[in-house]
Amino acid sequence: MHRRLAVDLFAGSGGLTVGLKQAGFSVVGAVESDPLAASTYRKNHPRVKLLEEDIKVLQPAALAESARFVIGELDLLSGCPPCQGFSTLRTLNGKVAIHDPQNDLVFDFLRFVRELKPKAVMMENVPGLYGDTRLASIQKQLCRAGYQSEARVLNAQDFGVPQRRLRMVLIALRGAKPIFARGKTRRRTVRQAIGRMPEPGLGNDPLHDYSVKRSPRVKQIIEAIPLDGGSRTALPKKLKLDCHTKTDGFKDVYGRMRWASQSPTITGGCINPSKGRFLHPEQNRPITLREAAMLQGFPFKYYFSLEHGRYPAAQMIGNAFPPKFAEHHAREIAESLDDL
Repeated sequence: MHRRLAVDLFAGSGGLTVGLKQAGFSVVGAVESDPLAASTYRKNHPRVKLLEEDIKVLQPAALAESARFVIGELDLLSGCPPCQGFSTLRTLNGKVAIHDPQNDLVFDFLRFVRELKPKAVMMENVPGLYGDTRLASIQKQLCRAGYQSEARVLNAQDFGVPQRRLRMVLIALRGAKPIFARGKTRRRTVRQAIGRMPEPGLGNDPLHDYSVKRSPRVKQIIEAIPLDGGSRTALPKKLKLDCHTKTDGFKDVYGRMRWASQSPTITGGCINPSKGRFLHPEQNRPITLREAAMLQGFPFKYYFSLEHGRYPAAQMIGNAFPPKFAEHHAREIAESLDDL
């Protein structure tokens, strides 16, 4: 069987790499500049040549030499350029308030495509990029380089991930029209993902068994939220926070997940009940780091560094490309390459 070679740019903690491997690709190289994410990646993927460098100054040829592949040999170049900059911040008159330089990292991704000449390309980002002029520019440049491309906004819950997560996926093939994976009709639920997890403190998993101190008032609020999908709207008046009575928004704050449904989008605030619907369906606590990782679709024993504490680990988990989401699209790409 032909060995399919892949590279993961903006690798983070390795969610995309997990999906590529599950789809049968051999991930030979990766790039990640954040030290904490890089240490996490290396622990889980020791055989991948990871370059801990700033992609803006890294030369594609240096990556090819380090990962031991030749220009044009790579089957798939994939990556998730940092996407926070595409969250629109606007002034009072509706104009965009700032320019985030991270937005232009998508063009560094494109630079690697042009120079490494992979047979296929997959890029993931937030839906905001779909309506951005940069996407049109990227697709024009891909066309000039000999690629046919298509971008779609898809929901991870349709691809085996027990989570509602909208993401834009761009796929390009050299000399052929890309085909997207078909969504699954049966969706994976919160119960299927974390329903068998023991209560925290009963095992030896540092991502699950840590203890958290909370004020008596916060404990009261959590205990008063109805089980299995309840929200803060059910709280008695004495437990409602002043900030919540002054706005109709953020209704998921202090909400519980529902066993039979999918979780909300797992973010960097996923272990904090004040950041969204992150309470366990029936236990009086937020989900743990391990449960968040499982809702993202990471393998049960996947390592995340706690060197800088829980919240940086939560950020790594929340920023990840759900492995199962990546796997479905990578499998479709592999089949398309087989037909070329």
